Amino acid sequence: MTSAGTDPDPLEPYRDAEKVHGSGFETTLWASERTQRLRFDVLIGMIGPESIQGKVLIDLGCGDGALAAHLAEVGLQPRRYIGVDGLLAQVRAGEERGYEWTDFVCSDLLASPSSLGRFGADVALLSGTLNTMSVPQSRALVAQAFDSVRDALAFNFLSDRPTQARVGASTGPAIRQDVVSWIDYALGLTPLVAFRQDHLEGHDGAITLRHETTT
Repeated sequence: MTSAGTDPDPLEPYRDAEKVHGSGFETTLWASERTQRLRFDVLIGMIGPESIQGKVLIDLGCGDGALAAHLAEVGLQPRRYIGVDGLLAQVRAGEERGYEWTDFVCSDLLASPSSLGRFGADVALLSGTLNTMSVPQSRALVAQAFDSVRDALAFNFLSDRPTQARVGASTGPAIRQDVVSWIDYALGLTPLVAFRQDHLEGHDGAITLRHETTT
């Protein structure tokens, strides 16, 4: 989907990959399964296992359900996991994993982000989902996703402040985004913000947003 006919369709690189690889890891366009799992662990650690166990989690841009599989491997089980992805083949691959506590939905996240509240999620995770989105697309989705959950949201993106070893490295179709402006934007949504980018030589930024609670 494009935004107002001006931004590129962020799903296009994944559709192209699907034509070559079908469903599965290769179509996520991650460099390796090891770093994919590391990114999951960082987001889980930031949002807190206690915010996932027994809660309703929505995985936006879920691909083939790799996060659900990783949660099972590390012994975390949400009360309900909802994976949403724009590619039907990936959604079906997620369903084929066979976890009883999961549901998968094929939907373009940018087509109707305001409808995310219908899932009644406590927390949302986005891993790699923003990689091919423009800044306006990314920020609109993060804001709508945060508004749709009761507790917290965690997401990652490619940082424009990597270590020197990573400067100039190819990112494929993924787009580096301004770290400082992301933190500023996040703080405009809530004062309860956490940030990390020490896990992949500064290549990857991760942010968690939490809703304020009344006492």
